[in-house]
Amino acid sequence: MISKRVAKVIEIKSQSDLIQDIRVDINGRIEKAYNYVQLTGIAQVGDKVVVNTTAVELSLGTGGFHFVITNYNRPESKFTEGGHIMKLRYTPFQIKVDSVEEQGSPYHDIFNDFICLEGMPVAVGALHSIVPVFAATFKKLCPDKKLVYIMSDGAALPIAFSKNVDNLKNMGLIDNTITYGNAFGGDYECINIYTSLITAKEICKADCVLVAMGPGIAGTGTKYGFSGIDQAVIIDAVEKLNGKSYIIPRISFADKRPRHKGISHHTLTILSELTNKSTNVVLNSLYEPAKLSIIKDQLLLNSIDEKHKVDFEEYDMTKEDLDKYGLKVKSMGRSFEEDKEFFEAAATVAYKISKLF
Repeated sequence: MISKRVAKVIEIKSQSDLIQDIRVDINGRIEKAYNYVQLTGIAQVGDKVVVNTTAVELSLGTGGFHFVITNYNRPESKFTEGGHIMKLRYTPFQIKVDSVEEQGSPYHDIFNDFICLEGMPVAVGALHSIVPVFAATFKKLCPDKKLVYIMSDGAALPIAFSKNVDNLKNMGLIDNTITYGNAFGGDYECINIYTSLITAKEICKADCVLVAMGPGIAGTGTKYGFSGIDQAVIIDAVEKLNGKSYIIPRISFADKRPRHKGISHHTLTILSELTNKSTNVVLNSLYEPAKLSIIKDQLLLNSIDEKHKVDFEEYDMTKEDLDKYGLKVKSMGRSFEEDKEFFEAAATVAYKISKLF
């Protein structure tokens, strides 16, 4: 069962075509909420709405906002014309999208005629917070190359929830977005990772692709119980389609949890046990010697170099890349200064890929 409350919209803080950041009054308390326009239409000040309050009551991080379920002032609506593929299937919020693969799509034949990715580089990230870092470094080094972001359904499902993506698109640091599975709201809607990669290459004409989940990874503190485990599936898909995959390792020396110290157990499990194909593991050689030693020991202990191609690169411009575009980043509540190795890991992969061009 979910927690629901009746609320009154008292302010529209900001809005786009896909999402509204609103303030609602719940029994005299002013609280934050999001309204997804594709699901519940445009909300206006004074509207009486029902909001899902579950995440706030659980004190969750990324999901700690209320979400509008229905608007009493606008109880009826009509779907947008075009397409017939459903996402959020068999839920009250199932939404029709115009997927690029379906028979009525002008792109339908592309998927039957497709041969391979021809070595297209694809970076595969674990957390959504790597997206602005990778984009900033790649676009600074390759300003004329096209970067496409593919969002999986491993975390937030509406791409509109990501303020990062909206900002990066407006700045020209991401050229196109693709959402697949039950994720929705991208420039292009796809059914799975394979057709998403084909869309990036054949329709978006990408030079480089970044695949990562939206905000809000699910984790349980167990070896296999985390939603970022889909990195293994994504890497295999890239390699099977003859692309060139690069994992963005999850690295931190600020996280107090031992399982995430150095290279996270998430990354180590994916690389040592779950990928069927070999991938490129690029690491920064300029980390402090003691930290670099921990990373190298982890690689050796887990036999990563026996299965994958491990490279070390020198790159020390991550902060400058972010500053160039005025980007402020956080991951798990930690800023660049508090967890720089995490962010430098993404920039180092972007730097490595930039050398291909």
